[in-house]
Amino acid sequence: MDSVLAQRRKRSHSITHWDPEDVEAWEAGGKDVAKRNLIWSVVAEHVGFSIWSIWSVMVLFMPTDVYGIDAGGKFFLVAVPTLVGSLLRIPYTVATARFGGRNWTVFSAIALLVPTILTLVLMLNPGASYATFLVVAAFAGVGGGNFASSMTNINAFYPQRLKGWALGLNAGGGNIGVPVIQIVGLLVIATVGNTDPWIVCAVYLVAIAVAAVGAALFMDNLENQTADLSAMGKALRFRESWILSFLYIGTFGSFIGFSFAFGQVLQINFLASGSTAAQASLQAAQIAFLGPLLGSISRPLGGKLADRIGGGAITMYTFVGMALAAGVLVAAGTVDDSSTGATTGLVMTVFVLGFIALFLLSGIGNGSVYKMIPAVFEVKAANQPGLTPAERGQWARSRSGALIGFAGAIGGLGGVGINMVLRASYNSAAHSATMAFWVFLAFYLVCIAVTWFVFVRPSASLRTGTGDSGANRPDPAPVTA
Repeated sequence: MDSVLAQRRKRSHSITHWDPEDVEAWEAGGKDVAKRNLIWSVVAEHVGFSIWSIWSVMVLFMPTDVYGIDAGGKFFLVAVPTLVGSLLRIPYTVATARFGGRNWTVFSAIALLVPTILTLVLMLNPGASYATFLVVAAFAGVGGGNFASSMTNINAFYPQRLKGWALGLNAGGGNIGVPVIQIVGLLVIATVGNTDPWIVCAVYLVAIAVAAVGAALFMDNLENQTADLSAMGKALRFRESWILSFLYIGTFGSFIGFSFAFGQVLQINFLASGSTAAQASLQAAQIAFLGPLLGSISRPLGGKLADRIGGGAITMYTFVGMALAAGVLVAAGTVDDSSTGATTGLVMTVFVLGFIALFLLSGIGNGSVYKMIPAVFEVKAANQPGLTPAERGQWARSRSGALIGFAGAIGGLGGVGINMVLRASYNSAAHSATMAFWVFLAFYLVCIAVTWFVFVRPSASLRTGTGDSGANRPDPAPVTA
C-alpha cells in the first residue's frame, strides 16, 4: 500500500498491494484513496438503485383505463425487476475481483442505458401488451446487481474498524437512489401531469453518463481482491452465513419491497378515499419518497451503532420495532376494513406513520446486518490454524465479500415476497392489505427469535460482540467448516 499514491500519479488505476489494516499506510494516503473510491461507488450505485426502482415510479403514470393493468398486475410488474436484480447480485459479487472494481463499475453503469431507453420508448406506447411491460421491467433488474459489486468492492478498501460506517454509507447512498427517482417523478407529475413519464427516463440518461465517466476517471482496481464463486461456496459452509442472509430478508427485503410498493398502496388508498386517478397519483407521489429516503439515511446510523454496540443487539431491537410498526398497520387495516365508507384521514395518517417507521427501522437493520457479516468472519478467521495475521485478514475479507453479495441476493428476494403478498392480499375477498400486514408481523417475530438465539443470548454459539474489534468479543466458537 506504500506505492498507492505513486501508482495514482502514473494513472494506472490499478493498485497491486492493498492492506487497509496497515494503519501507517492508511494514514499516509490510503484513506484518501479509499474515500475517493467510496464516493464514486456511491454515485454509481445510487443511479443503479434508481433504475432498479424506476417501475415503482412508472406505475404512478399508468392509470388502469389507459394501460389496462390493474393493481394486482402493477404489484407483479414491480416485483419482476426486484427478482432479476436479486439474482444478478450473485454474479455481480464476484465481478469486481474478476474484472476490477473500477472496470466493472464503469461497465455496470453503462449497462443501465439499456433499461432506461427501453422504458422511455415503452411508456410512449401505452397500447403495448402486458408481456412487453414485463420484459422491459425485467431489464431494469440490472440496476439491482450494482449493489453487490459496489459493496464487495468497498468492503475490500476499508479496515475492519471502519467497515460498519463505510458499508453503511455506501449502501445508504445507493439506497437513496430509490427516493430520488420518486422525487423526480413527483416533480414531473406536479408540473406537467401524469402523462409524460419519458421525462423521468431522460433525466436518468444524463445521470448514467455522469456515473460512468466519474468511475472511469477516479476509481481504482485492486489486484489482490479474491472474492469469487469458490469463496462464496466456502462462506456458505458456515450456518451463520445462511442465518444472516435470512435476517437480511427482514431488513433489506422490507426496505426494497416497501419502496417499490408504498406508492401503489398510497394510490389505492387515495382512490378509496374519493380522489380521481390524477389526484391519487400526485398525492401518492408527494408522500411515497419519504419512506425510502428515511430508510436510506438511517442505514449508515445502523452501521455506526453496530460498530459501537454490536450488530446482533441492534438487529434484534430493530426487528422488535418493526414488529410493533407492523402491528400498527394491522390495527389500522382492521379498522379500515370494518368501516363502510371511504378511507378516513385518520386511518391514512396511521398507515403513513406505520410505513415510515418500517422504513426507518429497516434502514437501521440493513446497516447492522451488514456490519455483522465481516464481524462474523473476523471471529472465524481467528480460529484458522497456520495463518499469519495478514492471511487471516485476507481470509475474512474474501468470505465476507462473497457473502455480502449472496445475502444481498437473498434479501432482495424478500422484496419480491412483499409485493407478491400484497398482490394476493388485494386480490382476496377483502380487497385490502390487512392480510399482508399480518404476514409481515409474523415474519418479524420469527426474525426476533432467530437473532436472539444465534447472536444475542449469553450462550449463543457465535456472538457479534459489543464493538468492532475482536478484543471486545467473547472467544469464538470452534470453526466447523
